[in-house]
Amino acid sequence: MTTTYAVLSEGLEKRFGAVHAVRGLDLAVAQGTVCGVLGPNGAGKTTAVRLLTTLLRPDAGSARIAGHDLVREASAVRRRIGVTGQYASVDGDLTGRQNLRLFARLHRVRGPADRAGELLDRFGLTESADRPASTYSGGMRRRLDLAASLIRRPDVLFLDEPTTGLDPASRNQIWDAVRDLKREGTTVLLTTQYLEEADQLADDIALVDRGRIAHSGSPAQLKALIGTYAEVVVAHADALAKAAGVLDQLTGVQPSFDHERNAVGAVTGDPTLTLPRLVRELDAAGVPLLDASMRPPTLDDVFLRLTDSKEPVG
Repeated sequence: MTTTYAVLSEGLEKRFGAVHAVRGLDLAVAQGTVCGVLGPNGAGKTTAVRLLTTLLRPDAGSARIAGHDLVREASAVRRRIGVTGQYASVDGDLTGRQNLRLFARLHRVRGPADRAGELLDRFGLTESADRPASTYSGGMRRRLDLAASLIRRPDVLFLDEPTTGLDPASRNQIWDAVRDLKREGTTVLLTTQYLEEADQLADDIALVDRGRIAHSGSPAQLKALIGTYAEVVVAHADALAKAAGVLDQLTGVQPSFDHERNAVGAVTGDPTLTLPRLVRELDAAGVPLLDASMRPPTLDDVFLRLTDSKEPVG
């Protein structure tokens, strides 16, 4: 079966003076899926989105968005996409309803009042529809912003860190909206600072590092690349260094510490490192052990191992 790609880029490049922000970006997003784009701060994620949404012109490379050439058919691309950036684009002096009607008129949508009412209802904003958007909470403004990007029912929706700064309840509302859009067949390209968000929503993940895609695949495929996470909890903080030494010797990976829990852990790709073997080695080294476990890695582990970042996203 032939895969239809809603976003397909090859060798996209963008420089800002001496800064090579995007260097050979190859990205393929299947139609009707959610693709999470992750990477360290400054890796080129936002620049990539600005290129793919025609806000910047690439210096080299090519891309097709919703079947249209990014450069030669930029107007057609803009008609097929929606964009929600990191900051709300709505006018705080207008009510929620007025904002959506304005966007509908700008996009020449038939029945702008009806379309505005439909989206207000969909995003749970009907009761506050006639209040100025400046009185909305952060989560409400983000939902209104997302509603505005859906005025024309886009084939591809670009969400650039849509939940940054939101409380967990508001974040969950945005997540539910993204899941609904996927069920309706909308393709979503999501950049995010939250690894849990990508794990929850994305069918595929592209790890951007230094302006190019370093690794891509489903969350499960990326986790499988780096093996298993081994963690040890010791009786007192003085034993952490000794436990770390054992883990370093067994895994060949510099362990990470959780000092609040007196825990130390490391990722291993060695299939011979089992929990009984780990416990035996710790016991032989005289480590006062409270607990030991081995589990599949998280996206945090994947991010730290497969990019050049020393810190997690966010």
